[in-house]
Amino acid sequence: MDSAHPWLEIVRGDAPLVVSFPHTGTVLPEDIAARLVSPWLARRDTDWWVDRLYGFVHVLGATTLRTTISRTVVDVNRRPDGVSLYPGQNTTGLCPTTTFDNEPLYLPGQEPGPQEVARRRATWFEPYHQALAAEIARLRARHPRVVVYDAHSIRSAIPHLFEGRLPQFNIGTASAPGEVDASCAPALAAAVEAACAASGLGHVRNGRFRGGWITRHHAAPHAGVHCIQMELACRGYMDEPDTPTPGNWPTPLRAGGAPVRPVLEQVIDACLRFARDG
Repeated sequence: MDSAHPWLEIVRGDAPLVVSFPHTGTVLPEDIAARLVSPWLARRDTDWWVDRLYGFVHVLGATTLRTTISRTVVDVNRRPDGVSLYPGQNTTGLCPTTTFDNEPLYLPGQEPGPQEVARRRATWFEPYHQALAAEIARLRARHPRVVVYDAHSIRSAIPHLFEGRLPQFNIGTASAPGEVDASCAPALAAAVEAACAASGLGHVRNGRFRGGWITRHHAAPHAGVHCIQMELACRGYMDEPDTPTPGNWPTPLRAGGAPVRPVLEQVIDACLRFARDG
């Protein structure tokens, strides 16, 4: 834990890799929880078990950064000014008022106003990014290249956000499909994509999810900081019910994180090899 911010979990390593977990938190402060439709609904869109799925990275010397605060309170992977990262597409905001399925999160009239949004941003959003920037700088002082890997997951089918069924691996480099990777060297994106392709599971590069604020804001490939986002479809490591309910969601992490964890080990290896060898 960060002594100044007990909700912020930082595990420091010396390898040139930072793994960010912005959406695995489930903590709902009491004053906010009392205004919500239900705690379960507020937690339903959590990136369930992702920090556990990537637990192996500590053995490799990676640094990890995780907020325990729920994304319903404040989403540290959105623009701080609230402007959409995906213009023209349905999404959720800095302090979401609806779920991924467009259901209201707050009781009528209890949504956060501008002053409260600013307070949440100062309390949780800004410290997360300050800590991430500090870890990047610490490692960049020791290595010519550092990879920031932003780890996510989402249910496979959410009609309000995207059509059809999401591919298993969704790689984001802050670029439109077919354009040059903006947040990292093309060699890194190609190596990660190759590891996903070799698995035989579905993958896409810069599809529906091209990287959020973490990927876009902290990237500086010209200065040796290469950021990449991985959005997993949850079905790759946990069972997904057709309709999530309080009685069936979330389901447990599947034993061994099957079938995606062995692939993720190859993906992380590709990130480390790029950081060390270029």
